[in-house]
Amino acid sequence: MSATFPAQPSQSMQSPQIIPCVDIQGGHAVRLYEGDPDRETVYFDSPLLAARHWAGLGAPLLHLVDLDAATGRGENRRLIADIVEAGVALIEVGGGIRDLEAAEQLLALGVMRVVIGTAAVKNPELVRTLLAAHGPERVVVSLDARWPDVAVSGWAAASGVQVAEMTARLGEMGLETLIFTDVTRDGTLKGLDRTLMAQVRQLWTNTLIVGGGVANLDDVALLSELNIEGAIVGRAIYEGTLPYPV
Repeated sequence: MSATFPAQPSQSMQSPQIIPCVDIQGGHAVRLYEGDPDRETVYFDSPLLAARHWAGLGAPLLHLVDLDAATGRGENRRLIADIVEAGVALIEVGGGIRDLEAAEQLLALGVMRVVIGTAAVKNPELVRTLLAAHGPERVVVSLDARWPDVAVSGWAAASGVQVAEMTARLGEMGLETLIFTDVTRDGTLKGLDRTLMAQVRQLWTNTLIVGGGVANLDDVALLSELNIEGAIVGRAIYEGTLPYPV
């Protein structure tokens, strides 16, 4: 499919971008409760079927997470390649991308952009190198947090680094798009934490995409109110508490 990227939403836009998430674990499309790999719900036997489903409803961009790679239980590179090759939508991929080789392999597959999580904390030079080589439109950093601390290794460990410290560092690097996930609410349908979302919006003035707890249209309204450009959504659209397309 065309390599043209969708326009980045701006803070003047009325409607935040809702990005369907396809989490891949054990070869299936799943959602986890609070990031726990042992508390999964399988929504599609095939991640490709999940990708086709959301693309068929009009999603221009899909967020894929290789949960097995993130937790060190394996990897799903072939399944990700199948989704990219199907050309149903533009694809961003995160989960276990901890070195330059892994990032470059995904970009070579035709992934629109790579999402760096743990490595952004443990190996910030990787982010700097990727930004220099590919530009900010191909590189996203995901900060997964138990506020105020950043969580790493598939959310299993604390990093000892605070969100405010990381956002300042990433801004200095020239990063454009940040994904912030509230680990305590991810997959719970509890709704966004208004106070936390407002704090993160203050810290990050470039493109902000959030995750963790989006449940319904009230959460979408909160994103608009806080001028947050978008959200990655899983369980809410899989179970229908948030209609898609919004």
